[in-house]
Amino acid sequence: MVSQQSLPSQQSIQQQVTQALAEDLGGTPEASADITANLIPSAHQATATIITREDCVVCGVAWAQLAFSLVDSSIEQSWQVADGDKISADSVLVSLKGPARALLTAERTALNFLQLLSGTASETAFYASLLAGSDTRILDTRKTIPGLRLAQKYAVACGGGKNHRIGLFDAFLIKENHIMACGGIAEAISTAKTQAPGKPVEVEVESLEELQQAIDAGADIVMLDNFTNEQIQRAVSLTQKRCKLEVSGNITSERLSSLALLGVDYISSGALTKHVKAVDLSLRINL
Repeated sequence: MVSQQSLPSQQSIQQQVTQALAEDLGGTPEASADITANLIPSAHQATATIITREDCVVCGVAWAQLAFSLVDSSIEQSWQVADGDKISADSVLVSLKGPARALLTAERTALNFLQLLSGTASETAFYASLLAGSDTRILDTRKTIPGLRLAQKYAVACGGGKNHRIGLFDAFLIKENHIMACGGIAEAISTAKTQAPGKPVEVEVESLEELQQAIDAGADIVMLDNFTNEQIQRAVSLTQKRCKLEVSGNITSERLSSLALLGVDYISSGALTKHVKAVDLSLRINL
């Protein structure tokens, strides 16, 4: 169930960046569609830097690199950071040199990817820091921005988090509605193991009684949904490491430190990718 998303394929990144540029350029890949950049004489060359105005964990370098190169392959890029680097405010991420028009046309697309993915990585790093010293790991969820699932899960990994299942295909997550439709927890788990042997089977439970049913049926992971800290402590005692335990629901940064003391294996939070706040980055240009 728990995985680590590597950098998405070049094809995936190219599709995302190409689509983002097309949104800015009226559906065309032609940089000449940027009517504001066209105010600048075509021969003008410029240098530029991208800086961060706040501390952050960098993510999204490949997307930004491609944005500049797709607009104009002659742009020279000197990156001073890599994905996963922790940097302080006012640090330079990259120095650029090339046609002024091209630099300004690519600016917003490059910054959008960098800001979003660095925001995801930075928030994950903060959550992970609250679990430092424990064996509990922070997980993401499927609550990602449509079309950017792999990118955001990669950002979570860059921030020191772990990935939950990537989608609906790589692991079972049996929730309340699945349980009802299958006829019960034991029936759902049995069917899952029969249909896809070897696939991880996780079950969401809402009580200690349901937890016991999931353990007896052979669940690999049990998600404790909206359990209080006291209930979680009892669940850990009941489980005796017969399966992994994941805590989900009502997860806040204020609560993480106390949850880490209870002995659960994982804490999952949609906030890592759903409530992400973009990092404040800026491109400064010199003609």
